[in-house]
Amino acid sequence: MTRELVLGILLEVTRDGEYSHIALRNVLSKYQYLDKKERAFITRVTEGTLERMIEIDYIINQFSKVKVNKMKPVIRNILRSAVYQLKYMDSIPNSAVCNEAVKLATKKGFANLKGFVNGVLRNIERNLDAITYPDESDLVTYLSVKYSMPAWILKQWMEVYSRETVEIMLQDFLKEKPTTIRCNLNQVAVDELVEKLEKEGVHVEKHPYLPYALWISSYNYLGDLETFQNGDFHVQDISSMLVSQIAQPKEGDRVIDVCAAPGGKSLHMAEMLHGTGHVEARDLTDYKVNLIWDNIMRSGMKNIEAVRKDATILDEASIETADIVVADLPCSGLGVLGKKTDLKYKMTEKTQGELVKLQRDILSIVKAYVKPGGTLIYSTCTINEAENMGNVKWFLAENVEFELVFSQQLLPGVHESDGFFIAKFKKVNHE
Repeated sequence: MTRELVLGILLEVTRDGEYSHIALRNVLSKYQYLDKKERAFITRVTEGTLERMIEIDYIINQFSKVKVNKMKPVIRNILRSAVYQLKYMDSIPNSAVCNEAVKLATKKGFANLKGFVNGVLRNIERNLDAITYPDESDLVTYLSVKYSMPAWILKQWMEVYSRETVEIMLQDFLKEKPTTIRCNLNQVAVDELVEKLEKEGVHVEKHPYLPYALWISSYNYLGDLETFQNGDFHVQDISSMLVSQIAQPKEGDRVIDVCAAPGGKSLHMAEMLHGTGHVEARDLTDYKVNLIWDNIMRSGMKNIEAVRKDATILDEASIETADIVVADLPCSGLGVLGKKTDLKYKMTEKTQGELVKLQRDILSIVKAYVKPGGTLIYSTCTINEAENMGNVKWFLAENVEFELVFSQQLLPGVHESDGFFIAKFKKVNHE
């Protein structure tokens, strides 16, 4: 059954366009009764197959007369997940991988192709150690296959970063990592939270960057943890926590977060205000606003609300009302490929260009909400120069009333965080 569930997720992602983290979360939520080992298998094979898909397709194409892109989606994804298991999961006997793949093909109505599936997999199994990879003289193709990263993304990065830095990032995306959480200091002290989590059987480590950030692992289902249900912590990457840390809200401040879902930064700001001031967490759809409300209710905080508003439309009532405006804007997401494994296949250069325009359109509007002397934070979860420092330079050239106070590009593997960019602007007070 677990392999059938994996196949279902892979089809949802590669054929139907669903995001992998959503498809996987839905299955794990629906099948909560599965034991920890089965849930871990589903997660590992799904994420691993998607992470390594360029390499896996490259291997299959060496041993199959029918190329991957010509195969039926069900067969293609049965082979992909089986090759991932053969190459990266020593705990499963190769014969079991091949047999289960053949059984699954038959179960899904492709009994006529069971010989093909068996033949391709047995051939790959016998020759796994003899696979030839692209030569390093063609560096982009070599890195693309080795780390399963689309060539166009690599070309972009290699114009900005050294080969060593690019490889560090590529390696980091493929590493299994613990979950990063932020302790809700309004409710519980860090040491108390650590003790509670350990009683729930969770492995906890302190993050080196911020005293209220923790790494957790060895839990089965996050929603089952009493500490999570009670709002003792929020799941949030360290890079995202740094937004509030850098914004430095003061008691009594009014904060507007213009693209807030699921609300981690907004809640962090509200927590740092110690019950004073007000945080307005905005987003575009009812679904996203409800996500923020769910997290607000769990947190128990009262100085924050979620509101449906379109960041591309000027809200005249908000002009010069905010001490801090947070614009963590829609982006290409190329800094979080370790968590959203399929994003690298969905993003295109054209879409990336459209996102740069959207980011500029939003910044042109939301800058108006900042009071004289107030702060504008611009952040993205990408490592693409055009969306980050490119936009900072554009913004400063267009808006002389703002000055850049701080900017930082976080790189996965180089820093203990996702790939993330933060810029802090101050609106010069001419009074």
